[in-house]
Amino acid sequence: MDGRGRDEATALALGKNLVKARRRAGLSQEKLATRCLLHRTEIGNIENGRRIPRVDTMIRIAGALEVKADVLLSGIEWLPPPPADPPVGFVLQFPA
Repeated sequence: MDGRGRDEATALALGKNLVKARRRAGLSQEKLATRCLLHRTEIGNIENGRRIPRVDTMIRIAGALEVKADVLLSGIEWLPPPPADPPVGFVLQFPA
């Protein structure tokens, strides 16, 4: 992923967390959207994993739900890929 793409697992996990937080707050998608100045379809797209919000949007959503943003990010992490092994027979040489 080049940083511009949407990671499916991340989008789905974020959506699931948002649904749980919204329901816990007793809000409809429409009411939440109104509170954070978004369209209802934006909330629906995030909840269904079709979109990942920008950081400022996520902060507005968390604020409207009266939770910290980490509640929405619960269980989501990214680990860098392990470094590639040098080819067999390849010798690393460093200048003296």
